[in-house]
Amino acid sequence: MSFITPFIIAEIAQAHDGSLGMAHAYIDAVAKAGCDAIKFQTHIAEAESSIYEPFRVKFSKQDATRLDYWKRMEFTLEQWLDLKQHCDEVGIEFMSSPFSNVAVDLLEQIGVKRYKVGSGEVNNLVLLEKIAQTGKPVIVSSGMSSLEELDNTIAFLKDRNVDVSVMQCTTAYPTKPEEYGLNVISVLKKRYQIPVGFSDHSSSIEACIAAVALGAEFLEFHVVFDKEMFGPDAKASLTLNETSQLVKATNNVSIALQNPIDKSDNSKFSELKGIFEKSLAINKNVEHGHIIRFEDLETKKPKGYGIDASLFQGVIGKRLNKDLNQWSFLNWDDLD
Repeated sequence: MSFITPFIIAEIAQAHDGSLGMAHAYIDAVAKAGCDAIKFQTHIAEAESSIYEPFRVKFSKQDATRLDYWKRMEFTLEQWLDLKQHCDEVGIEFMSSPFSNVAVDLLEQIGVKRYKVGSGEVNNLVLLEKIAQTGKPVIVSSGMSSLEELDNTIAFLKDRNVDVSVMQCTTAYPTKPEEYGLNVISVLKKRYQIPVGFSDHSSSIEACIAAVALGAEFLEFHVVFDKEMFGPDAKASLTLNETSQLVKATNNVSIALQNPIDKSDNSKFSELKGIFEKSLAINKNVEHGHIIRFEDLETKKPKGYGIDASLFQGVIGKRLNKDLNQWSFLNWDDLD
């Protein structure tokens, strides 16, 4: 298994709540936290939704319908371009998931490098065809999909020569530990032979850290300034402080995985072994001719001043050829 430093995507989604200023504030905060990319969602209400769409979670007291909520989340092309420019200025990749063909056209004008497809769009071959026509890499989230559905989607994209990756994801907000599905990372790697990542909604950092240890090559998680903020994803998100902790932890895990330790060679510990390991000693005053028993033995630092503690069985039953005082080291030349 090969390991690389994970590519870390902080998803803002609708955490900006339709505020352009808030969206810009998130860009600065996510860049400061050390993430590689910030991901929004591009919603064009009339193109993707209708008045019949139900709320996943009834969180909003200001939006009469889900369609109204999506309308409130829209930005103009000029506003999106400003957000993209801001990302470029602070050195973080701008990403946004499209939820309609029109949104893909918009993102092409903005200039995204790749596409992330949400789990609700995995079977939307119309959208996938539109994205495939851009020729850009695609990350597919597996959240609500069976392996059979993923087989079809990944084959569909590969047939169109798309550079495709897949994320293990559980669509639950927040995700409980028994729902993480960390085992699926290796399943996806073996099944598809493509890069595999982990998309998390657990509101904690341990799942992503474990995912990196298991070979996840990129991570995605929701980010908010505060988990009490307005919006459907706030409770399943990380704060900026948690995000910074996660970035540091996953980078350290990645470094560790790229530097395997050879436990067959401990030569560099020779000096420390001399300090910490111990020599055999006698725990009482004993006279010449005494037969050594286990009950007579103690071990004392440092190593090398008596018989190695690991060799104690070889001294049991041996006869002393001299008197030894309590706490004296025991050496082979003290024994017949």
